[in-house]
Amino acid sequence: MKKLIISLFVFCLMTGCVSLAEAQPYFPSTDAKLEYNMGIDFYKLGQYDKAMASFRKAIELDPNYIDAYYNLGSILEFLKQYDAALTVFKQIIVRKPDDYESVYKAAALSAKLGQPEKAKSYLALIPSGTQPFLKAQELSSSLNTNMQNVKQEQQEVQKTGTNFSQNNAIYDNIISPTGITSDSEGNLYVACFSDNTIYKITPDGKRIIFLKDTRLDGPISMISDSNGNIFISNYNKNNVIKVSSNGAVSVVISNVQKPYGIHISGNMLFVASQGTNSVLKYKLY
Repeated sequence: MKKLIISLFVFCLMTGCVSLAEAQPYFPSTDAKLEYNMGIDFYKLGQYDKAMASFRKAIELDPNYIDAYYNLGSILEFLKQYDAALTVFKQIIVRKPDDYESVYKAAALSAKLGQPEKAKSYLALIPSGTQPFLKAQELSSSLNTNMQNVKQEQQEVQKTGTNFSQNNAIYDNIISPTGITSDSEGNLYVACFSDNTIYKITPDGKRIIFLKDTRLDGPISMISDSNGNIFISNYNKNNVIKVSSNGAVSVVISNVQKPYGIHISGNMLFVASQGTNSVLKYKLY
């Protein structure tokens, strides 16, 4: 659970308050930490633009600096820049799906933006017994439902499939989408990092669960080969998974440190390894 700097410092105005995150047991680069600390100092002075600039610089220097994202998103929310704030909290969810405080923030911001269904989809990710769950219950009540119904609705969506609303060729209501690929029949496959699921979207816009497997943890990129197999970079498991054309699931490459982008050329699979700052090459056939 993310601790809040409210125990150390809360800067309030007559129009409301915003609290910043205390640094977690994470070791960012020295330069990123310096920018982060400058952001805190600017925030305390009420210099929000400079604070946000420092947090953005910290993120640029260290893209996995969760607290910098959180503080940036909190200031944007305080300034009522809800769209921008939601984008920031989504970045946290992609990197740390169990940061349920950020998941709640994404739900609350979606509600403020008049997107109740998206809000419910985020609320469904918050487990009972966590601190944000109490706030999630209050938010669900404001949406004329409760957490039990929210979770049941999302389970039904996953089991039976649903038709996406399509605006300007955009598929809506997909939580933390990462990699996408397609097959020869026109089906689209979308990896969802936060719920460890691969969804299949048929040409008529219907969503069904393509893969929900204990071996899947943090799917990022996907690519299809000419034989109908789909390869998935499994970020949190440090491996690459193959889903064959007949649906069989197997780990084809192990011990890849933080696999990210993947590419196929002929019978060779290329994998970007964030953990080793390198691109690895594997022979598939």
